Amino acid sequence: MPKQRILVIKLGALGDFIYSIGPMQAIKKNHPDAELTLMTRPAFEQLGQRIDIFDEILIDEEPTKWQPLKMINLRNILRSKDFTRIYDLQTSDRTGFYYKMLGPGLRPEWSGIVKGCSHYHHYKRPTLIHTQLRQREQLRIAGIEVVPEPDLSFMNECLRNFDLPKNYAVIIPGSSAKMKIKRWPATSYAELSTVLAQRNITPVLVGTNEDMDVINIIKRMCPNALNLAGKTSIFQIASLGRSAKFCIGNDTGPMHIIALTKCPTIAIFTTASFPEKAAPKGKHIKLLIREKLEDLSLDEVVSSIDLV
Repeated sequence: MPKQRILVIKLGALGDFIYSIGPMQAIKKNHPDAELTLMTRPAFEQLGQRIDIFDEILIDEEPTKWQPLKMINLRNILRSKDFTRIYDLQTSDRTGFYYKMLGPGLRPEWSGIVKGCSHYHHYKRPTLIHTQLRQREQLRIAGIEVVPEPDLSFMNECLRNFDLPKNYAVIIPGSSAKMKIKRWPATSYAELSTVLAQRNITPVLVGTNEDMDVINIIKRMCPNALNLAGKTSIFQIASLGRSAKFCIGNDTGPMHIIALTKCPTIAIFTTASFPEKAAPKGKHIKLLIREKLEDLSLDEVVSSIDLV
């Protein structure tokens, strides 16, 4: 019997990719002897490799309709791999088009939301169904009944160089520069950090270089905060979460990573982020939701610390 060749498509963003790791691991368990390939963006190539379930990583250059030669090249690559089944975990218009461009008679089995595919998952778009529930239903239709929480045990890197204090809390005050609406005000995070420092809990600031405007305000108002922004890998972020007393952060990838480590987490969401479908879940999670995040008071955040 020929060996199965399975393709999993997941392009991003970071939080979405992290939540798709559980489905990826379930796919591997359901196809233990298959050759498993991931197609993703360059930013997630290393992460895909570290999951240690994929035999190959394909990089999607995401060609536009104005780049027909690149589109044809992508089609030829997908055809040449002779995939038995494709799990489209991105379920976007782009990946739906990839299904169509493979051509009738040449398409493998396909799990996704494109009408006519072999394992069609229908839901009304846009949807408020939580990402994890939606993906579990998608895989159930494809014959995979058990989809666990993402196992992030592989996301583990040494923290020795950071000289961390015994008692610390991870603070994630940033977000994508394009989505600053997701940010609780920097001055509020600074006041929170001061409260934590007074309780002998060191605020450890995590983020990227895009977050330095926020980080600098916090550090200026709370010099006791430890600034690790731009200094950690995503694998170290998971390790930080496992050793932290708790985490407080906005709707951004690092917060979702830490929440999945089972670190007690206070997740701050604007209603514009659709927490019904995007917020982390679990008894260790406390959600604080406001239409306008400047309306969320410091007292409410501080009082939530004892509830996680």
